[in-house]
Amino acid sequence: MKRLIWLLIIALVLPMGAVAQSQKKGNREVSPFIEGKQKVRKADYDSIWKYTTFDAKKIYFSEFDYSTIPLVTEYRHPEWGCFTPVMNYLTTVTRSPMKMCALYAINPKITDEQQRDQLIAEARQEALESLQSFQAWTTKKEMRNKIQISVAQVDYRYFQGSEYFTKEQPDDAIIHVGMLLYFGTKKVNMFPSAAEGARTFEAVKFFPNDATVVESYEPVMDSLANYLIANDRLEVLLRGYSDNTGTDAYNLGLSRQRCVEVKKKLIARGVRDYRIEIEAKGSDDPIGDNNTYEGRIANNRVTITLQ
Repeated sequence: MKRLIWLLIIALVLPMGAVAQSQKKGNREVSPFIEGKQKVRKADYDSIWKYTTFDAKKIYFSEFDYSTIPLVTEYRHPEWGCFTPVMNYLTTVTRSPMKMCALYAINPKITDEQQRDQLIAEARQEALESLQSFQAWTTKKEMRNKIQISVAQVDYRYFQGSEYFTKEQPDDAIIHVGMLLYFGTKKVNMFPSAAEGARTFEAVKFFPNDATVVESYEPVMDSLANYLIANDRLEVLLRGYSDNTGTDAYNLGLSRQRCVEVKKKLIARGVRDYRIEIEAKGSDDPIGDNNTYEGRIANNRVTITLQ
């Protein structure tokens, strides 16, 4: 009789224990595998809808205010807010490459061109310094993840879409839009280039040991400046080169001065300073034979790349 009673008790208790165990297991539910290796807590996985998975083929957007990075990283235990899922990922998946692009916008209400130009320069510098501080902080914390940084300006009206007309808009002159993130090893362009299908322009050639833009290239300067003014989404990259007859330091300085001279020509024709980027390459990437005069002329050049 006693044995029968114990069997009944066990029969009743076991299902309850099984339910409890099932519920406990349910509370420990985790998200799918990340990169086939690591998992993150379900609470983190569900905390922001934008991070449904970290797929190397996708680009993610976070509203995280990148300008707060220098202040946030001063704390012993930083609070990353909506950036927390990203930090969990970076601290659990070692050597996971990530591209990080800070997005900013100039308030559309500001129409004065000179003021906008100044704000653009300030916004770029602020965003770049913030991302560089993040890189330095991850190095200090011995995080081995490779992080590539970039900065981009967006038109806030276009970025907001119809919400620009239905939501209250910020009064800040510089708007910290957020960050674009890409996880993975494949090459990816965070922003499709506005230069796709754009015109190409011939390189500006220089005499050896000279940074003067000769008169025959004035029509090229006119054409390039007019094209940039007519297509205000485009920017231009000027890459300067030289032959190899001088020292490396001399050639680098000469190639930079050639870029500066071309840039001055464009600014004088109405192209805004912030739309012109220069890069000195010295005697790198020769396209001609430096042992001949014609080859040296070919190598002493500034190439023009729209971007």
